[in-house]
Amino acid sequence: MKTLNKPVPPGGTIGIIGGGQLGRMLALAASRLGLKTAIYNDAPDAPAFQVTQISVAAPYEDLDALARFADACDAVTFEFENLPAHAIAHLGEHVPVRPGAHALAVTQDRLSEKTFVEKLGLKTAPFFEVSSVAQAGEAFDRLAGRGILKTRRFGYDGKGQAKVSSRDEAVKAFEEGFKGAPSILEGFVDFSHEASVVAARGAGGAFAAYDPPENEHENHILRRSTVPSRLSAGQAEEAKTIARKIADALDYVGVLAVELFVGHDGALLVNEIAPRVHNTGHWTIEACQCSQFEQHIRAVAGWPLGDPRRHADAVMENIIGAEADAWESLAKAGGALHLYGKKEARPGRKMGHLTRLKPLTKP
Repeated sequence: MKTLNKPVPPGGTIGIIGGGQLGRMLALAASRLGLKTAIYNDAPDAPAFQVTQISVAAPYEDLDALARFADACDAVTFEFENLPAHAIAHLGEHVPVRPGAHALAVTQDRLSEKTFVEKLGLKTAPFFEVSSVAQAGEAFDRLAGRGILKTRRFGYDGKGQAKVSSRDEAVKAFEEGFKGAPSILEGFVDFSHEASVVAARGAGGAFAAYDPPENEHENHILRRSTVPSRLSAGQAEEAKTIARKIADALDYVGVLAVELFVGHDGALLVNEIAPRVHNTGHWTIEACQCSQFEQHIRAVAGWPLGDPRRHADAVMENIIGAEADAWESLAKAGGALHLYGKKEARPGRKMGHLTRLKPLTKP
């Protein structure tokens, strides 16, 4: 197996598993640092293929193809978490993978993730395992209120979720809606607003966190992220401390995001962990000297972490579905326009984003 005893120098190659918009922006950031990228995606029309030197289209379960891919890379990372953990573990037998298979396995299963967070002494919504019809009913009874039933795996942007307000609804959602897929029932959180913290941990344990943005969702899809948020200075520091506890406990290398509910009493509850660069950190491209994408590449390559401080206030808005068809108007609207090169503008699909900056009002 290759080892990474010293940083990957300019001219080296960073492998990225997944070829969506996050992989695309990672590749662009790597290029700025003089690093090459190789993209591995399970379909041939990946947006990231448009901006990389090496493109491999093969199934994520193809262990031989992954091994050959590893031979072309000095280090490997991934841009989304819905990957076979055993395949990432296999890749790790050939080349350093950052973050590793352990972080992926913990965070891609909602039950293991919530249990992990709870053991760290961090706050979450109440949650219960649901692996049978009987458990669905029992979990709702224990919840004593409204809840959200979620599949343990493969859910994002509201997919694999169902609000339930009765025992019968919980049972029906599990049996009919989710077809008995392993699930988790979470208590409904009456929160004030949502926030997140995007942070990085280097191979030697160095840590750097960006200012936590406030996030607004529409139809379970992120619409906009705003910095500064309504969080107080104390809450912002608490959010960064939460991210550091999680990153250290996972022995994490790279950028991760922690999505938070902000209670009416000011309490911060961990909603989800994303073991990758994150939509709520896109504003860092323009508002910070070192973006989340460059930061992740730095960590994966073993470089020193960059400065996460922002030099401007920012509002990042997603461009969703057919909104991208108005690209000429978007280009005239001002701000920094990012279009992801996706061929089809399906409803609910993130096609790009637009970031507007204002002078810094709160350091």
